[in-house]
Amino acid sequence: MEKDKHTTDINFRVEKSNKEVFALFPHEVCTYEGDVTVYQHIGQHMSADYRHCLSTSRPAKESEYKDLKQEMENMGYNIKVVVKQNYDKYLESYKEVNGWRV
Repeated sequence: MEKDKHTTDINFRVEKSNKEVFALFPHEVCTYEGDVTVYQHIGQHMSADYRHCLSTSRPAKESEYKDLKQEMENMGYNIKVVVKQNYDKYLESYKEVNGWRV
């Protein structure tokens, strides 16, 4: 698949309960409520509350997320690994989803 020209910020996390690795898109709002996009091997894309994800997971080590990152890059994602949410980017995406002028 052709690689995306747009760079996607991804925060890779590991769920505390079941040790599943997931990709948190901290700046990609996908619901009117402000949920962001999440991606996992199983389940694929879904929406989730950013703060809830942080509270129920820990940062993933590169060795833990390398397979998921490779899967996403094979799908065409151009990934930039980030560890924090840039609130200005989040707010810009939130406004766009809710039809506000950005």
